[in-house]
Amino acid sequence: TVTNTGKVAGKEVVHLFTHIEHGFLFTLKELITAPGKMQRNYIHGNRVKYQKPFSMFFITGTISALLYFWVNTLLIRYFSSGDAGEAEFFRRYWVLLQIALLPIYSLVIYLFFRKAKFNYGEIAVFQLYTFSFVFLLVSCLQLVKFFSHHLETRYLGVPLVLLYTILTNLNFFKGMKKGKVILLSLVSIVLNFLLAALVQDTIIRMAFQN
Repeated sequence: TVTNTGKVAGKEVVHLFTHIEHGFLFTLKELITAPGKMQRNYIHGNRVKYQKPFSMFFITGTISALLYFWVNTLLIRYFSSGDAGEAEFFRRYWVLLQIALLPIYSLVIYLFFRKAKFNYGEIAVFQLYTFSFVFLLVSCLQLVKFFSHHLETRYLGVPLVLLYTILTNLNFFKGMKKGKVILLSLVSIVLNFLLAALVQDTIIRMAFQN
């Protein structure tokens, strides 16, 4: 039931926040105030103050998935809106899906920005941190659904994700021309967005709506 599932989700949150390493808030602050520069600092060896990249990715992904779940659950219960299948997808599979897609996201960026001379592993670290903030950004937009219950927030989030990611890429790929970085960023973001949306919608349709 929704109530029992909500209790399980609540326990997951308690477990999550009791396992956050020192440095999470500092890393989040840097991703907000110095996107791209923060990732360069980490890759260049200044790592002591930062949350490790994969744990940062996993923590923010889990927070985002639970926020998606809670918003859908509350919409179903109090506003006769929301999507039960989507809610369960985010609670059960969304973090795992993002982990599975990360190598593809990273490969796209690596190929598009190969002239920047970063290796694939460094690009993967860059993506782990970038997506950590993007997850929180797009999941917080779910709160808008309490005012417009049927709004498709993924499209509302695209302009914000584009702006943040372009700024991040400009700061990270400093050796490339700005116009080229912006163009490559736009194309790569759209490709990764379409891939994620296609896989997510397919899983929800096959697993929860049959």
